[in-house]
Order: sequence, then structure tokens, then C-alpha cells
Amino acid sequence: MVSEAPSFWWSKADWRAFGLWPISFLYGRIAGRRMAKARPPFAPVPVICVGNFTVGGAGKTPTALAIARAAHRKGLKPGFLSRGYGGSLDVTTVVDPAHHRADAVGDEALLLAREGLTVVCRKRVEGARRLASEGADIIIMDDGFQSARLGIDYGLIVLDAARGIGNGHLIPGGPLRAPVAEQMRHLSAILKVGDGHAADALIRKAARAGRQIHVAKLEPKAGQSLTGRNVLAFTGIGDPENSTARSMPSAG
Repeated sequence: MVSEAPSFWWSKADWRAFGLWPISFLYGRIAGRRMAKARPPFAPVPVICVGNFTVGGAGKTPTALAIARAAHRKGLKPGFLSRGYGGSLDVTTVVDPAHHRADAVGDEALLLAREGLTVVCRKRVEGARRLASEGADIIIMDDGFQSARLGIDYGLIVLDAARGIGNGHLIPGGPLRAPVAEQMRHLSAILKVGDGHAADALIRKAARAGRQIHVAKLEPKAGQSLTGRNVLAFTGIGDPENSTARSMPSAG
């Protein structure tokens, strides 16, 4: 999570970031090549991936929930796919919030399951197939943008307006999961969340590259402060119908 990341990742690059640059360079070469050369299999139904450029959270789960609600309004049956981070289960599991606990499936998966059909699986392809077999006609994958394990029809990167991409260095010298240029090649849109200008330069670059830019604000529920559980209010978010443009292959 962002709060667990080294504090120097989120300030101007200093001697620590530059000292770790050789390792970051190697990490970036491996991560970038994996993304560039990957030819992952596609799920039987379209997949929207909600991810980040960087390690840690930047509103992915609230975004996934908001997309699911929009899909419901269109008459679709969305399903959430999660690795179950923080949970102990290592088998493909349909999450039942009345039965499972966070220590088994993870906090985020439990939150998603209260909204709709959710599967946790370490192997993304198996999880996607299980969701399709359970009746999902669109899959919302929480994280996994850089993993290149499952074909993505629409890659939405959530970007914290206040933090941006931190010092701009790759792990372990910074928070980036893969080179920005390679990530930019694979994403469909950026969702800017919150207030601030740290992400503006990257957003301009994405816009010049023809990527869609959306804006959202984290707003409290009635009676809650922003330090409590947040919800997303979207401005200009794309129509979910655009994410299901791929013809759905037969499950058989």
C-alpha cells in the first residue's frame, strides 16, 4: 500500500533513488519487456482492468465499484476479479461475504463481494473463466495491469492527483511498476482522482498520445468525513458500452 512505501518515493528524487538506479534500471527492463512481449489469453467476456502506474492504492477499489454500478444500470452483470491480496486462500473461490472473512479472501475482495459477484484467484485466467461460468458478462479486474497474465479489453489507470508517480523512479528506487512509456502503450484511459497538480504533466502526455482522460473526486458518504470510507463521483467517465465492443466468443 502507499502508506507502507518508503517516504522518499513520494518526494523529489534524492541520493537514495539515484543510488538504487542500477537495480531500478534492471527491474524496469524486465517489467517493460514482459509487458511488451506478452500475448496473454483473453477471457470469454470483455475485461476492464483498473490499475495504477505505481505500487499502492490510488482509488482502484472505489473505481471498480463505480464501474460495476454503471454496468448494472446498462443491464449488464459485472463480475469482479481479484487476487485476494492479504488473504490466505490459494484456490479459485467465489467470495461469499456472509461466509468468508478478510483473512481468507482479503479486505478488498470482501468489499467488492458486497457489491456483486466476486472471484479471488491467484491465476487470473482461471478466475476470469470462473466468473464467466458464473454468469458474468463483463469482468472488472482489480489491479493486474502490469502482470500480462490476462488479456485486457480496456485498461483504466487510476492516478492520484496529489502524488502523481512520486519521484518517477522504478522499484526499488521509486514507486513505478514498469516504465511509463511501456505502460502508456497498453492503457486505454487515465482516471485522475482527487485534487492536486502532481499528475498534470503525465496527463498531458497521455492526452497527446490520444488516451482518454477522465476526472473523479473522492467524496464522503452522508455523515462521513474523507477519512472514512469514500465513494467516487465521476466527471466525464466513458460509457461502459464502449468497453464491451469486443465480440464475445463462445464459452464452449
